[in-house]
This record gives sequence, C-alpha cells and structure tokens, in this order.
Amino acid sequence: MIVGNPGEIACTGGGDGKAVYSGVNTLNLDAKGRLAIPAMYRESLAEACASRLVLTINPSKTNRCLWLFPEPAWLDVVRKISSLPAFEPRSQAYKRLLLGHASPQELDSQGRIRIAPELRGFAGLDKRVSIVGQYNKFELWDEASWNGSREGWLDLVELDEGGLPEALGEITL
Repeated sequence: MIVGNPGEIACTGGGDGKAVYSGVNTLNLDAKGRLAIPAMYRESLAEACASRLVLTINPSKTNRCLWLFPEPAWLDVVRKISSLPAFEPRSQAYKRLLLGHASPQELDSQGRIRIAPELRGFAGLDKRVSIVGQYNKFELWDEASWNGSREGWLDLVELDEGGLPEALGEITL
C-alpha cells in the first residue's frame, strides 16, 4: 500500500513485512539543525522501530549525503560491517566512516530529528534538504546537490550509451 501523495514520498510494505521507502521530498532544516520527517512516514517508523533511527554518512566522495536508517535496518548493517576483516585497511575505513559517524536519533514530539553540525557540514546541508527513500533507508541531500547529481545520473543511465548492466536488463519496468 502506498502512503502519501503519488510522486512524492511513499512507504510500501515489502514482501518480508518490512517497510520500503521511496520517493523524494524537499523540506526545510531549521536554525537548530532539526529536520521534520514527513508525517506520512511517522506511523510506519513508530511501528518499525519505535521512532528510533540512526543517521550516518554515505562513505562516498562523489555522493555527499547522509543515510538515515530505521534502527532494525541499521543493526543489519552493523552486523555485516562487524564481520569485515579487522586488519584489512578498506574494511577498517568503512567501519570508521559508518560507525564512527553514526548518530542515534529518536523522533521528537513534532516528528523531527536533530542533525549534528559535523554531519550537516559533511553533506553540505543548509536550509533546503531533499529526503530520498532508498528501500530500507533514506538519503538526506542538500537540495542543490541532489538536483545536480540527478542530472549526472540521468546522463549515466542513457540507454544509447552502452545499454543496461546485465542484472538490470532482466527487470521489467
């Protein structure tokens, strides 16, 4: 079932009983660094994780955004990350970036989270923030960065430039 307005943010039930987040909505970040999660998600988040979330960075230089996970989805990520080799440099880097920047969150009475200045700085978040549903998590982008990146991704997926990756070729859209 889709919750909310078509073309905006949607929350659907996945086949495994977990919520699936999709869509884009652009919201204002207040002067204290708080961001209101759209109302259409709050009930689902209350059921899925008692409104407990974890905010961390996307460990990519080219996609400067934050990742916001419902707590159960975050715990799945932690289990996978913790199983990475302890002495392999790239594994250590991922652990440091994802776990080191992790910020537990709980929706306040107005459905907001507080984004720490360090995390806002990493993602370049100013006043306008695009929240993007990505299946099991949300991405938080500076609105201008989101719009610019989207144009690049459209260029990347142009079909006349080499076709779809094999795995995508089997998906019916």
